[in-house]
Amino acid sequence: MLSKEHGIAEYDFGARLIIPDRLTRHAHAHYLKYARQVIHLYANGRGKTRRELHTAVQEIFSDEPDCPVRRIAAFCKLLDENANYDTDRRGAAAALRRKVFGIAGKFHPLVEQPDNLFESSEMLVKQKISDALGMPWEQIDQRLFGDVIEFQRLREFQEPESPALLLARYNVAQLQVVLYDAIDMTIRVKNDLKLIVRQAKLTQLMHRIRPYGDGYEIHLDGPASVLRQTRRYGIAMAKFLPSLLSCRDWKMRARVQARGGNWIVDLHLTSTDGFRGQVESRDFDSSVEEQFAKNWGPEPREGWTLHREATILHRGQKTFIPDFSLRHLDGREVLFEIVGFWTPEYLTAKAATLETFTEHDILLAVADVNVARFPMFQRAPIGYKKSLSVASVLRALNETTGNKL
Repeated sequence: MLSKEHGIAEYDFGARLIIPDRLTRHAHAHYLKYARQVIHLYANGRGKTRRELHTAVQEIFSDEPDCPVRRIAAFCKLLDENANYDTDRRGAAAALRRKVFGIAGKFHPLVEQPDNLFESSEMLVKQKISDALGMPWEQIDQRLFGDVIEFQRLREFQEPESPALLLARYNVAQLQVVLYDAIDMTIRVKNDLKLIVRQAKLTQLMHRIRPYGDGYEIHLDGPASVLRQTRRYGIAMAKFLPSLLSCRDWKMRARVQARGGNWIVDLHLTSTDGFRGQVESRDFDSSVEEQFAKNWGPEPREGWTLHREATILHRGQKTFIPDFSLRHLDGREVLFEIVGFWTPEYLTAKAATLETFTEHDILLAVADVNVARFPMFQRAPIGYKKSLSVASVLRALNETTGNKL
């Protein structure tokens, strides 16, 4: 993804819209040529520094009149995401510099051509340093500033599937930058509800669902409405976007705080706008859920089997998709929701939603710090700290209170 400094967007303040930068087939067909060149540059750039590669990318775009500096920097950022650079995590570069400068300092100043005034030849001193350290100067030179990002050297590069894919990634990345300042997002969907909600959970976005027409409306809180960890939450919302783009039959409106904070503008998107997305491959939105499902396993436990997001509940303007459904061999079913660490407002809304479905047998597992926020429905909530044990869930399931025969 891109950082805020790579974002390019226009504002239509009359219509209160934000329009992110987009490369189109009609106006920017010639960008395929540039995409091929920069991919080739990185694919053959092993051993070059990050600065050298970025400078070369700038040179490729130097004669293009329709290419602002931020767009070039954005391409460098996207290419770097496919690259692995040598890094120096143990301070080897700093230690090497101390040795090199300690030896070279005795001969200061160094000159290319020595004379009667300046006697120390740069070439000869480099040779002395090589002899003292037992390695060729070329190797010393490559390692000397390995702790400086600009001078890290490319180790390997994973080429995009095609130049067109790089341009498509650029377009989506510009949309993602806009969402760093989103107040909220509203999605109206007719298909793929479970998939969209799954991705919202995977990225740990606070969301509410309600029926709307012949489909559903999903409301997501944005980073500009979150009091803490706004940067982390903004990245989460940006990560959610490619999954949404891969789904069908939806319309989205995001309210965005314009730069400076004095205006609120809208970003509008639909599933037919031609952006290319990709579904996140993970199955669980938290390590607690993932570890619990792994510990439970596919086989029945005391007659109970665990199913992932198998049920959608509706009532009035409330919709609820529990994390799991637990089904017994005798026909009983208990819906199971794991509640983590969210804002007080979101937890209050979650409790209100659950109260709408009291005719269903719902079991909650709630982080200890939030247990008091949830009333006892058919069953008392199960508290947990860092992990949720299978044994505690089985104890709750086998209690007579709330079991429906």
